[in-house]
Amino acid sequence: MLSYIIKTVLIIVGINGFLTILLVIADKLFSNYGDCEIDINGKKKIKVKGGDSLLSTLNAEKIYLPSACGGRGSCGFCKCKVLEGGGPVLPTEKPFLTSEELQNNVRLACQVKVKNNIKIQIPENIFNIQKFVGKVSAIKDMTYDIKELTLELAEPKEIDFKAGQFIQFEVPKYEKSKQIITRAYSISSSPEHKNFIQLIVRKVPEGIATTYIFEHLKEGDTVNFTAPFGEFYIRETDADIVFVAGGSGKAPIKSMVEDLYRKQSKRRMVYFFGARSLKDLYLTEYFREFEKKMQNFTFVPVLSQPAPEDDWKGKTGYIPQYFGEFIKNPQNSEAYLCGSPGMIAAVIKGLKEIGISEEKIYYDKF
Repeated sequence: MLSYIIKTVLIIVGINGFLTILLVIADKLFSNYGDCEIDINGKKKIKVKGGDSLLSTLNAEKIYLPSACGGRGSCGFCKCKVLEGGGPVLPTEKPFLTSEELQNNVRLACQVKVKNNIKIQIPENIFNIQKFVGKVSAIKDMTYDIKELTLELAEPKEIDFKAGQFIQFEVPKYEKSKQIITRAYSISSSPEHKNFIQLIVRKVPEGIATTYIFEHLKEGDTVNFTAPFGEFYIRETDADIVFVAGGSGKAPIKSMVEDLYRKQSKRRMVYFFGARSLKDLYLTEYFREFEKKMQNFTFVPVLSQPAPEDDWKGKTGYIPQYFGEFIKNPQNSEAYLCGSPGMIAAVIKGLKEIGISEEKIYYDKF
């Protein structure tokens, strides 16, 4: 009986091994798509080796589409139009595409495999995105789970970006990741600084990127990133501005406020920052200084669950309940929000209820 079981196990192992070899051979034989041509915007044609995703293939050609998840199909950022050669839309793409986008041939580049000649359309500003090499010149603890990174630029030595835009930070291979991955982080420094950028990063439990940043990254280390990305920036109007952020969502708002101050903007601004308790607040005095330096700027920190020992005398509860108190002219206001999807949904609802048009609400969710 025992020998029969052993023989059966050996047979199963042998079959599995044989099938594995067949799969490897099949992958080599049938995944070799040879040379393919990518036609970009009808203006630029590039010859590439087929077989990889459109996102990775373009990256290899130094054409960088945004991708917060590093090409895993979970962020929906790497959208482009695929006019020919992309194959059918995959089930992994559909949750990220509206019916209008599907009708207009919008695809997720990370889910489109380059198997033959392909014709695509991407925004012209994508060609302005560059890969940068920087050195970590400073790492500063902002709270128990938030750090500020300062990256000095080495190559190229200067960067141009709009306040509110983000970079794609490259995380090298290490014990938690067997491959290089990228993650999106908003720039927190002002665009006036060309030779360095700052990031505000919040630790995600078990997060591959933030574990690396919090536990492995050191001052003096060299890092790679691509930039700038994003359509989250201040519109050139005279409307009042409502800022709302939580956690590391303070990063792009900090950049925006610094830039508006530099430009001596006279627009009325109110900035609501939401946190759970006092230990989650940071840069509070920094923004209090802007209240002194800017005539029309107001900073409103709000704690949802202050601890008894916090002895908090400020606003408590949820941010939308204070909109009516601080937003004086909703019909002539626009809002800039950065935070979790749940926070943004609640804030949008509150802004619409007091009369701010949804077309004037801009957000960056993470």
